[in-house]
Amino acid sequence: MTSPRRAPGGFPVVGVIGGGQLARMLQAPAVALGVQLSVLAEAVDASAALVIPSAPVGDHADLDAVCRFAASCDVVTFDHEHVPADVLAALEADGVPLHPSPAALRFAQDKLAMRHRLTEIGVACPRWAQARTRADIETFAAAVGWPIVAKTPRGGYDGKGVRVLRGPEDLDVLDAPGEWLEQVGAPGALADGILVEELVPFERELAVLVARSPSGQASAWPVVQTVQTDGICTEVLAPAPDLDPATAAEATHAALRIAGALGVTGVLAVEMFQVARAAPGHGDGPAVGERPAYLVNELAMRPHNSGHWSIDGAVTSQFEQHLRAVLDLPLGDPRPVASWTVMANVLGGDYAEIYPAYRHVMARDPGAKVHMYGKGVRPGRKIGHVNVSGPDLADARARAQHAADYLQGVIDE
Repeated sequence: MTSPRRAPGGFPVVGVIGGGQLARMLQAPAVALGVQLSVLAEAVDASAALVIPSAPVGDHADLDAVCRFAASCDVVTFDHEHVPADVLAALEADGVPLHPSPAALRFAQDKLAMRHRLTEIGVACPRWAQARTRADIETFAAAVGWPIVAKTPRGGYDGKGVRVLRGPEDLDVLDAPGEWLEQVGAPGALADGILVEELVPFERELAVLVARSPSGQASAWPVVQTVQTDGICTEVLAPAPDLDPATAAEATHAALRIAGALGVTGVLAVEMFQVARAAPGHGDGPAVGERPAYLVNELAMRPHNSGHWSIDGAVTSQFEQHLRAVLDLPLGDPRPVASWTVMANVLGGDYAEIYPAYRHVMARDPGAKVHMYGKGVRPGRKIGHVNVSGPDLADARARAQHAADYLQGVIDE
């Protein structure tokens, strides 16, 4: 394994476990900051390995490979949350500075642990329960009403590991041989059971992105609206349009409180449902007998899809801020640079060669910022995103969507 070459002046090496697009997008701000990146990549052609010179190949679950990689880094952070607990514990025992720490990362890796902890600190969440048997699920559904949502506590993302149960008959699927209920108690994603939650009748989905450094400095970007299609985020509107300032302040305060209570270092994304204010029962509210206008759905302790807009739309992007935070540097200014920025995800379509479409998009709209991830095209795979900023939300949204649709082959004009 080739060790990363330290930058002149004693600037540190930041190691990133995982070679996906999030690690890739750390490279530009690392260059600007004078920081050297090293990435433990899944393959020589992984997204980040194509742009970061120090990119040894190794499996994030291979203890020896991870320890060898970390030995040449000053601090280690993550492209994803899937590093096994025993690997994290070994790194911590070796004195490797990890950001976020294993103690914090647990709450992003395990949805049951996350729900328990958020409930303990009074953060508003959907009503939920830990279920180990069919009877447990039926009891919960009787209390909150069908339909309900069942989730695997570990390993789910982009809609994977999530099932909507419309009624008792849907439990037959979970109870079938080899299915979720049979796996409860065995090693793996369902060792501790299934997370079941009420199906929330939300108005829209929001996300709050914050950053926190080891010394406790914290910052927050404006609350954004995320648009999901088949469980995948396809669009982000920054800031969330027509969001009541009081709700924005409450949601931001909750995200900052979560970051502090869980000891998060680096970027934290808090995904929320915006709901109508109602009776208590979902955690702390802004007043007695009233719940907040949001419910926390998911946590991610790393740069996040909901923050890609910040690359072009904020003074300090989430990627620069993450590097600043994990190195305990003073945090940058998270304020937006335009009235609106819209991010549209580019998903793989039917055409493997998209460079001609890429050139067309750049020529048609010079103000659109196209970010491609160096990935092979597969239908439904995230291969890039487009940011458009400006004074008019409808115009920015139309331009970003047109560019994404053209790159995906949805339109050809």
